Amino acid sequence: MPRYLIERTFPDGLGLPTNAEGAKAASNVVSNNAQEGVTWIHSYVTPDRKKTYCIYDGPSPEAIRSVAGRNGLPVDRISEVRVLDPYFLY
Repeated sequence: MPRYLIERTFPDGLGLPTNAEGAKAASNVVSNNAQEGVTWIHSYVTPDRKKTYCIYDGPSPEAIRSVAGRNGLPVDRISEVRVLDPYFLY
């Protein structure tokens, strides 16, 4: 399955709390994603919480855009990526 980097901008900052409420919201994202065969691997968040860089596996960019809309998440850019491990020579 292809892997994608999804860039998102949150002008007011990402409002996902690190408590039970945030865990429930993240669980809802995972459930909605599964309906399109999309898997959220992990995300990187800037210190000001205004940008995220998310790694997803999914069948297509369209599937990722579809679930982002369902989850109420912005999408600035979707780029297909592959892992480049610095230890590939060993």
